[in-house]
Amino acid sequence: MSSNFKNLYTSNHPPIEVSLKRGSFIESVHKIHAVVCDKKGRVLMCAGNPEYKSFIRSALKPFQAIPFVSSGASSQINESFKSIAIACGSHKGTTLQAREAFKILWEFDIDIKNLKCPCNIDSPLRHNCSGKHAAFLATCKKLNWPLKSYLKGDHPLQIEIFRIISDLLNLPASEIYAERDDCGAPTLFLKLVEIARLYSLLSSSDNAELEQISRAMIMHPTLISGDNYFDTEIIKASHGQVISKGGAEGVLCLAKSNEGIGLALKVEDGSRRAKHAVGLHLLKQLEWITNLRIQDIEEKIFKLSEGVNLEVKGELKFQES
Repeated sequence: MSSNFKNLYTSNHPPIEVSLKRGSFIESVHKIHAVVCDKKGRVLMCAGNPEYKSFIRSALKPFQAIPFVSSGASSQINESFKSIAIACGSHKGTTLQAREAFKILWEFDIDIKNLKCPCNIDSPLRHNCSGKHAAFLATCKKLNWPLKSYLKGDHPLQIEIFRIISDLLNLPASEIYAERDDCGAPTLFLKLVEIARLYSLLSSSDNAELEQISRAMIMHPTLISGDNYFDTEIIKASHGQVISKGGAEGVLCLAKSNEGIGLALKVEDGSRRAKHAVGLHLLKQLEWITNLRIQDIEEKIFKLSEGVNLEVKGELKFQES
């Protein structure tokens, strides 16, 4: 734990702060580290510590979907881009979203009982990771890998995902640390700059699978989170110029389509409202989305009581080489 905080501000740029104000009084303060980098992993801009380490959580999903695409499993499904999008999504369990996850299982004749994501209310298909899990199972069926143990770290699918991430980041697999996410799948402990680099690669069109994955996310934004939720509204408002994917505990990743630039941020205390406030603040600073569209999004996603406001202080600064 201590290594995460030892050189907290190595960039000499202070972290961004979000204050929740009730009337004229500050009630809560959140600190956020953020970094923008290119596909070679060079830090272009940052606030706070670009080497701050965090679990990537659900922001890993587009990269966990690579074997689904590369194995040819996704292309066996009618309207395959929808299946890829739901595999990347942290959806809200609507009927439309659950149906897309079910379609993957149906196409590969996989019993719903094989889904190991927690069962929400009436069905595991309504769990926000059901698309990812369905894609995992379809990939295993396609490649004749065991279905029962698909979440175990030593399963061929998880070994392959590990290998892909280590290749994309030019990191030895032994240096990538994994733990179990809330849905049971492995998630990775990475530096913010490494997470931002993954998103720069997602937006760069250099990798055939990632190009398909980014296109799927842009074509079907409603499957990524849901209408009136952050990721979906960002993709829609930017007309697919910005890809957005959040993760639990204050993780948010953004990528500028076709430009090979990725942004990753982490709220130290894991606050969701702070992550969204900073995400919009930085989109405004980078001019990736117009102010008018950002205002629209704010009205949709923030449900603050009367007299309560979020105030963001700080910005990304250019990193001197």
